[in-house]
Amino acid sequence: MTVTTRVALATSAMGQAWDADLPLMLEALRARGVDAVAAAWDAGDFDWSQCAAVVIRSTWDYAERWPEYLAWADAVQGATRLDNPAGLVRWNTDKRYLGELAGRGVPVVPTRFIAPGEALALPEHGQFVVKPAVSAGARDTARYAEHHHDLAAGHIAALHAAGSTAMVQPYLSRIDEGERALVFLGGVFSHAIRKGPVLTDVGVVDNGRAPHPDLVPYRPSAAELTLAEAALAAVPGSQALLYARVDIASADDGSPVVMEVELVEPNLFMGHSAHGLRRFTDLVHERAATG
Repeated sequence: MTVTTRVALATSAMGQAWDADLPLMLEALRARGVDAVAAAWDAGDFDWSQCAAVVIRSTWDYAERWPEYLAWADAVQGATRLDNPAGLVRWNTDKRYLGELAGRGVPVVPTRFIAPGEALALPEHGQFVVKPAVSAGARDTARYAEHHHDLAAGHIAALHAAGSTAMVQPYLSRIDEGERALVFLGGVFSHAIRKGPVLTDVGVVDNGRAPHPDLVPYRPSAAELTLAEAALAAVPGSQALLYARVDIASADDGSPVVMEVELVEPNLFMGHSAHGLRRFTDLVHERAATG
């Protein structure tokens, strides 16, 4: 690879402002002799075909223009290497994939999907979470108690009015123990962090909340690693993954369950893992060289 090899890290206005991984990745890639640049995915004047590879980094506004975003991913993949590939982008940006993982025997948080026009069904007991099936950074997400059915119904109605499918999940009683995020690079476990609970308020949609509070490095248990590996093995086309993040929490009985599998634009917490940053840089370097 020469210094003229260009790699673009696809981002957004939100990502350029808030993505802590982005400057670390750019610096590390440039130190390896790669012409690494950050470009907003919707920048009309950027020529993606001039890049040896495009790595999706922090395209955090995609949910607002999902069909346009999917078309962009298809177009970029038609012009150069895209990581992760467009098919995985299409599959993973719609959280109905959780139902597919459950159908393949992967323990996930129980999830009911309610599309526009479908009958409303809310839990009669315990707290629960409502969110859109296409979203990033816990946007338009709220936690409700069993006496908040009217609020939750209004939330779902608003999602439906916007053309979104709603998700309803139980609020896990042990979530205060922390959500664990396991990062995989090139299909191999790299590092993990634990983060505090996000939905600390009940009955409130707060899009200004921090999506990753109270981060600390974490050593996953054997059961958590096994679960994360099983989840990734169930992903169609998983052998093509440059990166993946599997978010895990504890069910009421203490067993680990998958909250989400993040394959498109996850925070990879590179500031918490020098090894992870080196591994990421090596993989991008190698994959851009091989095309």
